[in-house]
Amino acid sequence: MFLKPIHHRKCGKRHTYWALVESYRTARGSRQRVVAYLGTLKRGEQSGWSQLAGKLNGQAPPQPILFEQPTQEAAEELALVRLKGVRLERTRRFGDVYLGLVLWRLLGLDGLLEQLQPAGREQVSWALVAAALSIARLCRPGSERQIHESWYRATALDDLLGVSVEQLTLDRLYAGLDKLLGHKEAIEKHLKERTGLLFDLKYELLLYDLTSTYFEGQCPHNPMAKRGYSRDHRGDCLQVVIALIVTEEGFAVGYEVFEGNKADSQSVQEMVQAVERKHGRAQRVWVMDRGCVSEANLSFLRDNGGQYIVGTPKAMLRRFEKHLAEGNWHEVQEGVEVKLVETPGGTEKFILARSQERIEKEKAIHRRFVGRMEAGLAKLSAAAESGRLKTAGEAQRRLGRLQQANSRGAGAFAVSIREVSGQGSKAKVAVEWRKEQRWEEWAAISEGCYLLRTNLTDVTAEVLWKRYIQLTDAEWAFRINKDELEIRPVFHQKEHRVKAHILVCFVAYVMWKTLAGWMSRSGLGDAPRTVLEALGQIQSGDVVLPTARRDGSAGPKLRVRCVAIADEHQRALLSRLGLKLPERLRTVEETEEAMAKNMQM
Repeated sequence: MFLKPIHHRKCGKRHTYWALVESYRTARGSRQRVVAYLGTLKRGEQSGWSQLAGKLNGQAPPQPILFEQPTQEAAEELALVRLKGVRLERTRRFGDVYLGLVLWRLLGLDGLLEQLQPAGREQVSWALVAAALSIARLCRPGSERQIHESWYRATALDDLLGVSVEQLTLDRLYAGLDKLLGHKEAIEKHLKERTGLLFDLKYELLLYDLTSTYFEGQCPHNPMAKRGYSRDHRGDCLQVVIALIVTEEGFAVGYEVFEGNKADSQSVQEMVQAVERKHGRAQRVWVMDRGCVSEANLSFLRDNGGQYIVGTPKAMLRRFEKHLAEGNWHEVQEGVEVKLVETPGGTEKFILARSQERIEKEKAIHRRFVGRMEAGLAKLSAAAESGRLKTAGEAQRRLGRLQQANSRGAGAFAVSIREVSGQGSKAKVAVEWRKEQRWEEWAAISEGCYLLRTNLTDVTAEVLWKRYIQLTDAEWAFRINKDELEIRPVFHQKEHRVKAHILVCFVAYVMWKTLAGWMSRSGLGDAPRTVLEALGQIQSGDVVLPTARRDGSAGPKLRVRCVAIADEHQRALLSRLGLKLPERLRTVEETEEAMAKNMQM
């Protein structure tokens, strides 16, 4: 769900209302529907921070202290200002990076990295470099070169972190990636514990899935970059495979990076052992898609006392043809039915499931491919009758190409090819085909059906299906990483830089989910991009005030750094989150040389 502003003009005035909108799929594509109208987001309503603060002993949000507190003497001091020379300089994005730094400190990453990377003789601590990389990935994903050349100087993050644009060099950003990678396991454990504390997460059910991200370039120095099954439909590019474990709420537990040609099923045992090494052995339920399933993996989980709910290969569905044709289906939600099938011995259960939307989708797929096969066979037969097909081998090759291009409908036809030796006819080859009745019968009962497998023997079919369908949370995690945090494509060419890039994306994803959980408790949905974009419009700037002395001569120029006042809707969002932008000012008396330097920044 995401937050959507709705603008309405009434009596000559422009009003803005807010609504929670949900995206869903239909046979005609994605659609949106309003879940709830939130009205004008009254600022007096209880904020989501009040719920999070209870987990932190009532602490206030960790808001950065940016500006100096004006002293009483400064408040009483007066200055004559020449209005003609007043101007505004260095306007920069403030609200989104401010919120990013709040999330960084809320997750305790500042304290963790200061312990892991104690400050030395360097001018900029490695913890601050990591903060800049992660906040940039959250607010405006881009390369390290983009951060250095344009993004960082266009934001107020230099004031928030106390790191100037000149200090955050490109080499410093690359070195920060290298330093951060060495603490991957400690960061994973810390974030798992911190998000678990904030949101009362449960880790009995773990969702496991894999994706891939591809490279731009040849990656000669990265042995992990290989060609494999590309989820991005970029089989022409080298890639790596990323395995991710999330909770049923979609919060990340951990991840690993594998070679680009790693099969899904080959990664399961390694990931299970990694989780047990980091977080100890426990009674966990693993939920995995059919690509991760093999008899060896299931045997490994059972031998280690693990439990699982997994999808199965489509071919296994044929073993349950009799059960598909029988009744006794139970509806678990609108348009979805399940059925429990007991197996001899009682060590495993199988759950048959079918959905009306999936039935209609697979019927349409079969109609399309069967129609293409039929048209292709008709052309093949016509070519044979006209004599254009000279040999049976040529006809077989054309048939093979046709079946490969239409694999979902190839089984619907029985085709025979034989050579013709009679005289007086142009035909050298005869192509005969007919529809397979058995295929049509099987398609009629199996369309829209799939099979689940589990060793949880004391749980109902409805509960098992609902747990399995939560794998969509893992898929959403990948979608967020790819679309919102732009984990792809990867331009780094070295193995350790690629792994560090993925680690920064992982940290940014945890920050994203933390904000989503915070928003959900504030009644603002769970799509952070709307809030980040709205707050990103709040800017900071320098008000330059030329002064005059009492004798009329020109005095020093004052630079007052301040934050723009949020508008009504931005204040409503901040109030719902329980945040308040800083109002403290910093006044700097500047010489002409200092003014010229600031003008160049």
